[in-house]
Amino acid sequence: MVFIHDTELSLRATAALVNTLPLTSADAADTLTDGDDLDAFLTEFAFTGAIVRDDAELQAMRGIRSRLRELWELDRDSAVPHVNAMLRDGRAQPQLVIHDGYDWHIHATPDDAPLATRVLVEAGMAFVDVIRADAYDRVRICSADDCAAVYVDFSKNGSKRYCDTGNCGNRMNVNAYRRRKARETA
Repeated sequence: MVFIHDTELSLRATAALVNTLPLTSADAADTLTDGDDLDAFLTEFAFTGAIVRDDAELQAMRGIRSRLRELWELDRDSAVPHVNAMLRDGRAQPQLVIHDGYDWHIHATPDDAPLATRVLVEAGMAFVDVIRADAYDRVRICSADDCAAVYVDFSKNGSKRYCDTGNCGNRMNVNAYRRRKARETA
């Protein structure tokens, strides 16, 4: 599934933000606890507009993660009111913009809106595209036994089953191999 560039970036950023929650495995820790964690996120996923980098901004970013996580726990039709509420709460007003070498794309909040609001609205806009493309089956939770990380399957054939956060695919393949070998020797 190919989404437009800014939609894919927003979906990747949303999944990464959600995966900072300590829900991804039994021993996972919260990985958005301080300014350094926020800086690392913002280095990987650049957002335009005002970034204050204070404790209030960090807490606001931490606060939207559960709301974003819900998008992975809903089906397409159930996600619609959730996405609409995100856009409404962020007072989204989509506008076409061009800047920094990116072609025309949509910004739905002013540059001076709080970072957490901009992230929430960008996620909502990206999920609008997923819903409209009837591609909600690509919004997934890792299939590994011990992982609850989220991802969006951007593969051509839609066959991705594991996240990229914890080497889950390799671990599950090794486990399956070991089970097969154990059955062969038994």
